[in-house]
Amino acid sequence: MQQTEPIIMGIINTNRDSFYSVSRVTSATEFVAKVEKMVSEGADMIDIGACSTRPGSEPISLEIERKYLKEALVELKKIFGDNSKSKFRNFISIDTFRADIVKMVYDCIGEFTVNDISAGEDDKEMLKTVAELNLPYIAMHKRGKPSNMQTLTDYPNGILSHIREYFENFKNRADELGIKEWTLDPGFGFAKTIEQNYQLLFSLDKLKEVNNNILVGISRKSLIYKLFDITPEESLPQTMALNLVALTKGATILRVHDIKEGIACKTMYLKMINK
Repeated sequence: MQQTEPIIMGIINTNRDSFYSVSRVTSATEFVAKVEKMVSEGADMIDIGACSTRPGSEPISLEIERKYLKEALVELKKIFGDNSKSKFRNFISIDTFRADIVKMVYDCIGEFTVNDISAGEDDKEMLKTVAELNLPYIAMHKRGKPSNMQTLTDYPNGILSHIREYFENFKNRADELGIKEWTLDPGFGFAKTIEQNYQLLFSLDKLKEVNNNILVGISRKSLIYKLFDITPEESLPQTMALNLVALTKGATILRVHDIKEGIACKTMYLKMINK
């Protein structure tokens, strides 16, 4: 996933439990409209998830996740056609921690990017599957499960030191298995306090020594809306400010709910570095 400019990744949730209601789609018509809108606004990638992993949530079953995704994938092929096994490799990412879902999606649309909140920890077959299929992979840091992760925020040596060590260990595993193309996601909002999220954001450049490809997903999250005592729906200006900070600190992918505003952040950043 090498690129010369930051990537703007749009978020579409086919589940019914995402923390930000506007990102949810519950019908084929809504899904198609959301994809077409993101494409028209300039999205570089689209991340599709069927299983909510917001703090406090319980995961849906494998069967339900498969059902929700299959419905979306059918529409995806209608929109973009079904004549290439690699057209989606660096354009569509699927947000899942289950290897069986990866196999199902691959059989349906061919190559795509796997976006795993557990960095392979929640399914022992995940990393092996990604390696065998030679898929791009996004490895995110978290602790525990969504239902209890916000009680697991003790990092004796500091959050940055922990994250660096975590991904150095992951890099070794990826090398051993032959995962050639992976991106580091620090996991903002997952097993981290508000203060730890901001410490991590402003130290993001220190993680470039582990992996030059870094995804930042802070769009409308609790580190913003809880800090300002507002709702996710009211948090777009703050999201834009932090996304610009993330780019200056080395983020190469911004995972966002709002494509137009994400593109604006990217434009401002490129102007700042005179590109």
